[in-house]
Amino acid sequence: MKYADVILPLALPKNYTYAIPAGMEDTIQAGSRVAVQLGRQKKYAGIVKAVHGQAPLDYKTKPLLDLLDKEPVVYPAQLSFWQWIASYYMCTEGEVLNAALPAHLKLSSETILLYNDAFGDDMTSLDEDEYLIAEALLMRKELRIGEVQLILDKADVYSTIKKLIEKKVCLVFEELKEAYKEKKENYVQLHPVYEQEEQLAALFNELGRAPKQMELLLAYLHLLKTQGAVLQSELLKKSGASAAQLKGLVDKNIVWIEKRVVDRVPGSKAESNIDFTLSPAQEAALLAVRQSFEHKPVTLLHGVTSSGKTQIYVKLIEECIATGKQVLYLLPEIALTAQIIRRLQKHFGSKIGIYHSRFNNNERVEIWNKVKSGELQIVLGARSGMLLPFRDIGLIILDEEHDASYKQQDPAPRYHARDAAIYYAGLFGAKVLLGSATPSLESYFNAQQGKYGLVTLEERFGGIEMPSIEIADIKQPTAEKQMLHNFTPMLADAVKQTLALGKQVILFQNRRGYAPFLLCTTCGWIPHCKQCDVSLTYHRNQDKLHCHYCGTQYPYLYTCAACGSQTLIPKSFGTEKIEEDLQQLFPDARIARMDVDAVRNKDSHNKMIQQLEQQRIDILVGTQMVVKGLDFDNVSLVGILSADSLLSYPDFRVNERAFQLMEQVSGRAGRKKDQGRVVIQANNTRHPVLQYVSLHDYKAMYEAEIVERQRFGYPPFFRLLKITIKHKKQLVVEQAAQILGSWLQPHLGAQLVGPAAPLVSRVRNNYLQEMLIKLPRDSKAIAQTKQLLREYFVKLQAEKKFRSVIITPDVDCV
Repeated sequence: MKYADVILPLALPKNYTYAIPAGMEDTIQAGSRVAVQLGRQKKYAGIVKAVHGQAPLDYKTKPLLDLLDKEPVVYPAQLSFWQWIASYYMCTEGEVLNAALPAHLKLSSETILLYNDAFGDDMTSLDEDEYLIAEALLMRKELRIGEVQLILDKADVYSTIKKLIEKKVCLVFEELKEAYKEKKENYVQLHPVYEQEEQLAALFNELGRAPKQMELLLAYLHLLKTQGAVLQSELLKKSGASAAQLKGLVDKNIVWIEKRVVDRVPGSKAESNIDFTLSPAQEAALLAVRQSFEHKPVTLLHGVTSSGKTQIYVKLIEECIATGKQVLYLLPEIALTAQIIRRLQKHFGSKIGIYHSRFNNNERVEIWNKVKSGELQIVLGARSGMLLPFRDIGLIILDEEHDASYKQQDPAPRYHARDAAIYYAGLFGAKVLLGSATPSLESYFNAQQGKYGLVTLEERFGGIEMPSIEIADIKQPTAEKQMLHNFTPMLADAVKQTLALGKQVILFQNRRGYAPFLLCTTCGWIPHCKQCDVSLTYHRNQDKLHCHYCGTQYPYLYTCAACGSQTLIPKSFGTEKIEEDLQQLFPDARIARMDVDAVRNKDSHNKMIQQLEQQRIDILVGTQMVVKGLDFDNVSLVGILSADSLLSYPDFRVNERAFQLMEQVSGRAGRKKDQGRVVIQANNTRHPVLQYVSLHDYKAMYEAEIVERQRFGYPPFFRLLKITIKHKKQLVVEQAAQILGSWLQPHLGAQLVGPAAPLVSRVRNNYLQEMLIKLPRDSKAIAQTKQLLREYFVKLQAEKKFRSVIITPDVDCV
């Protein structure tokens, strides 16, 4: 008898073993999708992790129900990678599978109600809701849950269904249904007999008295010549004919219509074309990267903004795919993929594909399959691209490697794409290139220690100077009432001069919405979310108050809930307010806003970036979306509207992050021809980070910060593991945290910080407590601590009082 360990897309503490039926023994492989039953009725599609001959000792195995694919959907390397992520980041393999697999490859059963003929048709014992469902079942014989909800016009139908089952009116059946469907289109094909010139000429004569059919034929021949295949919808559009007129040609057996499977995500048809020459500095950096890869699998490319790192990436990608291997190019934000993909498609054509969360479920399955088959040699994506089933990866590039977006927050697995990439590359013997103008302190420290290779690129491409940085003091113009809305005279004049020269402006404000909070000027009351301990942000476009933690929206308040006065006013400012101010200060300028609220649609990022590239936008105001890696030729001024908000957040990384943000957004200015200009508005103009930014001095920032990190026991000298405990009741979560802390304290001592309530102590009606564990960089000690935590988590939740407490470990939290 053979058995299969199966990973299910659920947060189960272990994988279950199933018996392999006799007919499947020779076809089941690791990485295959199989249908299994869990519990009494529920069915799932899981992934076979291993096939072996050892039956489990503690439970009786159920048989596999079905093999869903002829070939495995993942390779052994991905199964090993999933196991490492689950172990290192303290989650389950099921959670990793759930994050990795496209939704349409993760099947779970759908409940179907079947009418019980033995019940008969006497429905006098049923109440109104039961009667409606029973009558529909009698007519239809089966109903899905969604149909029951429509009949009763409510979401909660399970109590009604339960009563119908108890009264034996219906039976329940679980159906496992494949969700992915191939996309098919109608194509028009000319009958082969008309490929001969004489026959085609005769056909033209025959259709002389049918002008519309003649137009259809001419349009067909034109599309055939230009595109190679003729889509029915395009033919009708080009010819202006109707479907009935096309049917006339079909009835005469002149053309055929056939359905063909088409790609939902078609690639570029362009051929590879590397049409640029590297500068001497780039050539030296490329040679240094190659030499570094000979000795070290990971290399950090520290190149200033606009130094041409992307062109070095292109050369390395070209060399890698020439060997037949695949390349993964990661970016921290979806917003960045739109601009980079056009450039890479120009160089690599159909060899490149894109993958991120904006694709629908069917599109994701198709990209998944193309990567698995090796059809896509280059994948460009956000951190989720790390979980694709690469056949043989040779190079992983992490651009903007410092970015916090590479760390997954919720849900599990809470992995860091940079660290995961290094492990994943090791499974294939591949190389990893980390690129940034402002590397993370951890990566730069590893490079300084010799763990990574280090290559520097210290000059901008084309000899362009680094932008000049000017610090605008907000205090004096505020005191003298010279502020123009939220602009100092220095920044307002700079914008005016830039627009007069026909150049473009980017303004950065790290808060979206119109105003971060409302304030009652009589009593000082501030509206807060009912589910979270945070103030509500005013969004003027919708005239609503938003909670940026749980997403709840509230109507605008005109009356103070505390004192009843009507003196509520918006305080501080977000991107919406800046956009409004700009419209008043520069009424003739074309202004756009780039933040989460403004670019929600699938293609809205791309459209806005193209508009900026085509100089159809004069001023772009935005949040961090405008900071990261975008490249615009005509932007000569960057304004940072509130540096103080970046420098005052209570976090040990605050100085590093503030420097990175300001230096990165500064790098958007003056990337071609003339030197750019950056104006930074601040109250605390003497803050050391502002001095580092004004001199573009990363090394000075690094040297100052690394001393503080070592002194207080933070990364890169220690690893951080954060434990978050959640519950609906404040007393319960506080008791749970105190008990867990008391258990851990004897083992961890000073390494344990907390428990304590975080800055935002309630989110989505859950009260929070946090603990921070500082672990030395010792893999054995880290593994022992994680095992200890797992045991104590189980022990705590075994107590009835704490069974519903949610415990979330976050390894290498940022």
